Amino acid sequence: MSLTLLGWLGAFGIGLLVASFRVSPVPPLRWFGATYVELVRNCPLTVLFFLFWFGLPNAGVQLPRFPSAVIVLAVYTSSFVAEAIRAGVNTVAAGQAEAARSLGLTFGQVLGQVVLPQALRSVVAPLGNVFIALIKNSSIAYTISIVELTGQAQTLAIRTAEVIPVFGAAAAAYLVLTLPSGAAVGFLERRLAVRR
Repeated sequence: MSLTLLGWLGAFGIGLLVASFRVSPVPPLRWFGATYVELVRNCPLTVLFFLFWFGLPNAGVQLPRFPSAVIVLAVYTSSFVAEAIRAGVNTVAAGQAEAARSLGLTFGQVLGQVVLPQALRSVVAPLGNVFIALIKNSSIAYTISIVELTGQAQTLAIRTAEVIPVFGAAAAAYLVLTLPSGAAVGFLERRLAVRR
């Protein structure tokens, strides 16, 4: 679970920054944000794990497995977080930003004090879905020998030769993690819903 939580913290931070780039009035930042999202989001997560784990040592960079997995999950998930936040920014009425700019606020102030607080309230459900996907995506860290739930199930299945019961239990464990997460997201969505 620590892999998921650390990956989520990194993904949210990077995603918030990339979403800010995507709506920036500066064309190179918008271009960078769009390129980042399209490249990362459309690359399979397994490929990113292999590129990071096997490719970086060829460039002279060697990281331990766990931090590598956190970084890959954070980078991959951040592209989905960025798009969810950008969609939320697009739901905020243009008049809100115009009014803030007419008061003399800079782009950063408008985004941070006026637009993002409203945008984040409207994208609780999409961000929750991204978090739930991250819980399941953390199983792919097994490809670089991170022993998490799927890795434990694989080891146990090899030892006991009971593949179906072991992986059935692993699937049930993922349900135990994701169902409460979905319920928490639903609660937050109702609690933070923008009254219209």
